[in-house]
Amino acid sequence: MTWVAGKVMTALTAMTCAAAALATMAAGPATASPPPNGDPAPRGNGHWRLEPTVARHDTNTTARFRGLAAVSRTTAWVAGTNGTVLRTRDGGRHWSDISPPGAGALEFRDIEALDARHAVVLAIGEGAASRVLRTDDAGATWTETFRNPDPRAFYDCLTFFDRRHGLALGDPVDGAYRILSTRDGGRSWHVLPTGGMPPAQKGEAAFAASGQCLVSNGPRDAWIATGGADHARVLHTTDRGHTWTAADAPVPAGDPARGVFALAFRDRTHGLAVGGDYRPDQPSPHAAAVSADGGATWAPATTPPPAYRSGVAWLPGSRHTALAVGPSGSDITTDGGRTWSTIDTGSYDTVDCARDGACWAAGEKGRVARLEP
Repeated sequence: MTWVAGKVMTALTAMTCAAAALATMAAGPATASPPPNGDPAPRGNGHWRLEPTVARHDTNTTARFRGLAAVSRTTAWVAGTNGTVLRTRDGGRHWSDISPPGAGALEFRDIEALDARHAVVLAIGEGAASRVLRTDDAGATWTETFRNPDPRAFYDCLTFFDRRHGLALGDPVDGAYRILSTRDGGRSWHVLPTGGMPPAQKGEAAFAASGQCLVSNGPRDAWIATGGADHARVLHTTDRGHTWTAADAPVPAGDPARGVFALAFRDRTHGLAVGGDYRPDQPSPHAAAVSADGGATWAPATTPPPAYRSGVAWLPGSRHTALAVGPSGSDITTDGGRTWSTIDTGSYDTVDCARDGACWAAGEKGRVARLEP
């Protein structure tokens, strides 16, 4: 595998790989079925090679990208601070600035691409700062489809079940998480009733850190990651957000800075949770957990990432391999989340993988990276 890493229109900083952590990545042919404790080792020379991404000279951004949508190994969208949205069609060599006009004061934290031309982006903040915009022409024009009218509400994440049906997650209002629903691909939204939502814990909220505090898999299942309260939790719906169940997750909690920050499900059953304490001067032991029953129960990783992680993604088609990223490094698991090994010490906030096998990561100071077999 190869990291193709860089940042848009800022000086690239050399990154190093942890060679010892990659000992298990030795070259070898793929087998017909994976070994009991992991996927076959990827083809290659036994390490990951980092190369700069060549950015188009007129982009010039240092935005922090917490929103990321991987369409393919050539096409990806990123969204971040100062109302910035960028898109590449050539694997990251060139980026187009397709930021919505007049959006400079908005903080984009999630973007969901329905394909190479259609995407929905979420801006966070209290009251009217929380907005949803949609483009149908690859960012040439944008339409605002939701502006939060409730000063108590704060929206964090988006997810789509298919091209039409999706949800947006808001922090608790009157003791229950606020859920928006769309049936027309994000062109219109309505607030769902809260009667099927378990009561929120005191101080509980979601983290708008990577666009992965709300995720989905299949036509009706979605999960919410929470923190900030006595217990970190994962909430699960099987009916597109009308009713939810809650389960405790063995990830650090008990503080507004701690909890589950990101989730990934490779099917309706197998899930990963990562998080910890986002403060750089605080340790984050037990910062990952795994579920084999759709999020009903969670077990701590036996060897978790060494620090807080804000994003996680399964490699497409893999039963056991996933990536986690955070401000202090990136990690890989090849045994379904039980053990993690650090592969890089660069700073990334979010990670997403496309159906063709390419994975992308994005983060501070305009950094974007691509990982592909």
